[in-house]
Amino acid sequence: MRAGIARNLGSLARSAKPAGKGLKRAAVLVVVADDGEGNAALVLTRRAAHLNAHAGQFALPGGRVDEGETAAEAALREAREEINLELSREAILGQLDDYPTRSGYLITPLVAWAAREARMEANPSEVAEIYRIALGELSRPGSPEFVAIPESDRPVIRYPLLGTTIHAPTAAVLYQFMEVCVHGRATRVAHLEQPVWAWR
Repeated sequence: MRAGIARNLGSLARSAKPAGKGLKRAAVLVVVADDGEGNAALVLTRRAAHLNAHAGQFALPGGRVDEGETAAEAALREAREEINLELSREAILGQLDDYPTRSGYLITPLVAWAAREARMEANPSEVAEIYRIALGELSRPGSPEFVAIPESDRPVIRYPLLGTTIHAPTAAVLYQFMEVCVHGRATRVAHLEQPVWAWR
């Protein structure tokens, strides 16, 4: 599977966008890990309830790219800080398309492979819980959902997961991962909308 994901990412003509127009650079790490039963899974976190921004939301490990950092360096650093996951630069298999958010960020998603023995532990100052979502959960019939809203002519994407609904940008990145890395389809997601409550 690792070789297949790397091959599919390598064949993607990635859509990279400039960070102009007031957008701040951010990076997330799409970690492919073992679900504990020998199946491939993606790592999601639930952000700590006391955080000033996006408290309690489900997210991929990641955050703002600091001055002088590359997106890869930022994503690996955030994974260390948030879930105590130590990965080398060689663990990164490739990148998905940049995704501009309504909150003023341009997110670069990087896909990384974690060895079966990799350990993760939530940093309680940032993360309330860590989840491993089996890939089968992301490809159930009717998942993801695409919803029309009156405020935008773009469809809102959402995933019913973990007893709740996960929205873009996380839902958009998860969807593109499945389309590109698993199914080998060069599906774009930058046009997929976030819910109105996530707008500025």
